[in-house]
Amino acid sequence: MAVDDDLIRKSPFDFELASVVYNDSHTREAITREEERKLLKFIKEDTHFCRYYEGIYILFHTGLRISEFCGLTIQDIDFENHKIRVDHQLQKHGLSGYYIEKTKTTCGKREIPMTSEVEECFKTIIANRKPPKAEPIVEGYAGFLYFDKDGKIMYSLHWEHYLKHIIEKYNSIYKVQMPRVTPHVCRHTYCSNMAKSGMNPKTLQYLMGHADIETTLNVYTHVGFEDAMVELKKLNAL
Repeated sequence: MAVDDDLIRKSPFDFELASVVYNDSHTREAITREEERKLLKFIKEDTHFCRYYEGIYILFHTGLRISEFCGLTIQDIDFENHKIRVDHQLQKHGLSGYYIEKTKTTCGKREIPMTSEVEECFKTIIANRKPPKAEPIVEGYAGFLYFDKDGKIMYSLHWEHYLKHIIEKYNSIYKVQMPRVTPHVCRHTYCSNMAKSGMNPKTLQYLMGHADIETTLNVYTHVGFEDAMVELKKLNAL
């Protein structure tokens, strides 16, 4: 009817899909070292969000998956040998509640060396942890590191929520905006930083718990001109 009356003079479908659908295929997955430094400084000095500083610092400096980090217990932190034991993940389903999931592959089971800074963060977390009177046990695991205000074990959505609000507050204060940061961005930033520092790809594959070396090698495609200059200067120095 509308066509017969010549009310529609141009096809409403005469457009390119790309012009109306946002292309997020190149979503940034890592922040720069400078952005990481500024963000961690902001969190540490903020009167409210400082309580999450140690956890977020660890995410940026270990490459742990958020489910692996949330699944850590006091027993998994080996201060004597300066390492983190990773062999399980904490998950939560709306209906069934918390459950333990083994690492996705045999490569996911690993031991991660701790730097002195990461070790201090874990010591602070353990010193400040406030579990409910009845320590939660999930499939035989107890001694989890973080609990919310209701005494529930903190899991991935908690950290995604906290980071979202931290970035919102940061960007409300500073003119130079901080890009979106999630627990996955923290992990990818660690991976990128290690790659740019010249870490052997097989070592990085082990630390990240990647089953496929291709996943690790993809990070090296982020290396650019400045990184190449740094590497050349290192070689010249030798």
